[in-house]
Amino acid sequence: MERTWRWFGKNDKITLAMLREIGVEGIVTALHDVPNGEVWSREKIADLRKYIEDAGLRWSVVESLPVSESIKYGGPDRGQLIENYKESLKNLALEGIHTVCYNFMPVLDWARTDLDHPNPNGTTNLYFSHAQFAYFDICILKREGAERDWPAGVLEEVEKLKQTMTPEDDHKLVENIIVKTQGFVSGNIKEGDEHPVELFRSLLDLYKGITKDQLRENMRYFLSAIMPTCDEYDMRMCVHPDDPPFPILGLPRIVTCDDDIRWFLDAVDNPHNGLTFCAGSLSAGAHNNVVELARKYASRTWFVHLRSCHVFPNGDFTEASHLGGRADVIELARIFEKTNPSLPMRVDHGMTMLGDADRGYNAGYSFLGRMFALGQVQGILATVDRELGIEYKQPGFYE
Repeated sequence: MERTWRWFGKNDKITLAMLREIGVEGIVTALHDVPNGEVWSREKIADLRKYIEDAGLRWSVVESLPVSESIKYGGPDRGQLIENYKESLKNLALEGIHTVCYNFMPVLDWARTDLDHPNPNGTTNLYFSHAQFAYFDICILKREGAERDWPAGVLEEVEKLKQTMTPEDDHKLVENIIVKTQGFVSGNIKEGDEHPVELFRSLLDLYKGITKDQLRENMRYFLSAIMPTCDEYDMRMCVHPDDPPFPILGLPRIVTCDDDIRWFLDAVDNPHNGLTFCAGSLSAGAHNNVVELARKYASRTWFVHLRSCHVFPNGDFTEASHLGGRADVIELARIFEKTNPSLPMRVDHGMTMLGDADRGYNAGYSFLGRMFALGQVQGILATVDRELGIEYKQPGFYE
């Protein structure tokens, strides 16, 4: 697979020169300065593409061309927003970029409660606690009816947290859930926004009455509308699974499991409608057999995120080693190398280690931790390619 890396533009503290040195071939990025819903101009796309190519790399995948909330909940302006989206797709294609990773998650892109949870070896990782998330939902957000959405055991843990959480703890939880994981990915809430909880409540209100079936229909409507443009310009759309892969905050989630994936592929049965196979998101759900899902949907996968999660008995989960957890990255590499060895792949989240925490990297996107993960995955790919009789080349070395 093509070794790619998520890079956050010219202001990213991790430079393209650093990425070329560690064996990265393709860049996964976006026009993060363009507000959601506006057209990506060909000029801005060309400028960033040339900047990447001048560093000896290529812009392989767009992650993400955001789908505006109004498209997701079916607002009155979705028609114009879809037209803008189609224009952006056309401009990307004209600049030679043909793969777009996006998501259809309402309000939240991805959710964690702890961004620096300690591992036994002294590193840290992202972590999701059901009890802490429920505490945020019930006690900070004060969402109407929130208590009904959580099982008794979690509610008992929330009662315990009420006795120990301080205002500082509450603030950190808000930062972790709705600010630091969202603002750097063209999210709805940015660092520095005043009153983020109130803003978040207003976003949730947009989805009142939106059921899973309605959200599915809105996704089908969106995909059906853009497929003629995708067909004309050969644009591969690959939706990212919901992260985490279960309902939260009373919001429907529609890309969580086998049934969901089959539904959206069948609903718009077009080869340009495909999947970002995020092994990490899928493995965070104990209901998912990640390897079986890969075998089943490899032929409709246009982008791969190779990472893995460990799920605890109570359902909490954390990022695991790329050689461990529930995902079985080694077997996934075999499946995708057999199906399409030119697929772009990125290692996605990595540990925070050896001073990463002091360098101001985006949450989940350390340099040394992801470099360590990439080294692990490159070793996996070299071994799998030898098994399959595929020539493996390491960029930057004499052969």
